[in-house]
Amino acid sequence: MSHYDTGANMSFFLSVFPIVLLIYLMVKRNALPSYVALPWVAVLVMVVHLLHFHTDIVTISANITSAIVAVQTPITVIFGAILFNRFSEVSGATDIMRKWLGNINPNPVAQLMIIGWAFAFMIEGASGFGTPAAIAAPILMGLGFNPLKVAMLALIMNSVPVSFGAVGTPTWFGFGPLKLSEDMVLEVGSITALIHSVAALLIPLLALRVLVSWKDIRQNLVFIYISVFACVVPYLLIAQFNYEFPSLVGGAIGLFVSVWAANRNIGLAKVENTLDSNAVTTGQVVKALFPTGLLIAFLVVTRIHQLPFKAMMNDTTVWFTTALGSLGTFEISKGLIFSLKNIFGSDVSSSYKLLYVPALIPFVITVLIAIPVFGVSGAKVKDIFATSLKQSKNPFIALMGALVMVNLMLVGGEHSMVKIIGRTFAEVTGDDWTIFSSYLGAVGAFFSGSNTVSNLTFGSVQLSTAETTGLSVALILALQSVGGAMGNMVCINNIVAVSSVLNIQNQEGTIIKTTIVPMVVYGIIAALCATLLIPLLYTL
Repeated sequence: MSHYDTGANMSFFLSVFPIVLLIYLMVKRNALPSYVALPWVAVLVMVVHLLHFHTDIVTISANITSAIVAVQTPITVIFGAILFNRFSEVSGATDIMRKWLGNINPNPVAQLMIIGWAFAFMIEGASGFGTPAAIAAPILMGLGFNPLKVAMLALIMNSVPVSFGAVGTPTWFGFGPLKLSEDMVLEVGSITALIHSVAALLIPLLALRVLVSWKDIRQNLVFIYISVFACVVPYLLIAQFNYEFPSLVGGAIGLFVSVWAANRNIGLAKVENTLDSNAVTTGQVVKALFPTGLLIAFLVVTRIHQLPFKAMMNDTTVWFTTALGSLGTFEISKGLIFSLKNIFGSDVSSSYKLLYVPALIPFVITVLIAIPVFGVSGAKVKDIFATSLKQSKNPFIALMGALVMVNLMLVGGEHSMVKIIGRTFAEVTGDDWTIFSSYLGAVGAFFSGSNTVSNLTFGSVQLSTAETTGLSVALILALQSVGGAMGNMVCINNIVAVSSVLNIQNQEGTIIKTTIVPMVVYGIIAALCATLLIPLLYTL
């Protein structure tokens, strides 16, 4: 073995070791909470950079600073979601929603499918960033379901719509750096939707199994599939000609159909009617739905690029700029994007889109508008903000660690730790890459917390692997996107987010142990689609 091979093997081992260690620390018997494990692993990655890759201190410092700016995006989204849920609880809106949704049908399977599947599907289509679990999970918890199991169900369910979440961001933005043609992006989206649609035949059943027995699932199977198909059929059809609205429209149609079917008890086993048909009046329901409706309206209006708002919020024209000494240049754009550029004289930059990140708009603004509507007192408002801030502290530390780790693993371009991992996998698997491709996407989502970031990170690895091995580029990129979505089930950011919203302490490891099973199954379905179903469809 040559000196080069030994060096390459060592680089691969040192690149993969922090991820393996992180998973071990979080799932071992006395598991470390993510806000302890992640910062330590980030320090380890830094040490590997200094001692093995001989990365200069300026690059490392710049990337750590960049992570401090970048962490504002997920943490403000989490804060916004917690704030919205706290407000809904305190104002009584959640209670009315709970009574209303609980009174559509007393059958727990109906409640889990309407809220955990169809409603979350629609919210994912509008905002992404882990918001569906953060909004749907508290409603289910309020209906009396176990919080820990609700967190698991929400994470497993929130996989199928993710590749087209936040109006298609993972697809059109995630693969942006690859400079694909419009037709190619559409083809990737179309194959992605097809694989997800096949997975949707099984994944919701595995999610339900966390909370109900197989017997309950069998007895309500007809309703379950009405709800699944009502979301997935429009989703698959829309993905053939558009990559922004499959999840949003599919979820909205699915929610409407699921509520309609549940109201008529179609395909549902009869359960003892514990409902109080007079529990809530229509007026109360309309008022309780007002914050959620406003939330979705804000999201849709600010995400459709035919309207002027999206461009305005993303306007990068510099409005104000100042030098912060050696730290770099601080800029504010007309779209209120706060940027720190050329950090420590390097080419590293980071920014925070105040208006576009789904935090201030829609969450904070919605809460501020809804406070007078619900007549919430000043003291309660203060308490809502204070408890939401307090609940965001541990997730902030965890995400800080995660982003420092991710940023450092991306340092070095072609020789970065991430690229070394990707290339080694491709070399080992060769033409069988279609079997493993989705799992690389899942690894990306696991430690970055987002399908979009996974696609940005591994898109180029997947593209070069497809080109090297002669596999279909569209198929491999679709598998990457599906992987990034299924990785949402085990991704640390989402687990931290849903746990902090439900106030579950130190159970990240337990959650991963449960959600990793459906994730692996998802990858097997993706591999079968890629090797059997898609070649068959393309030969027809």
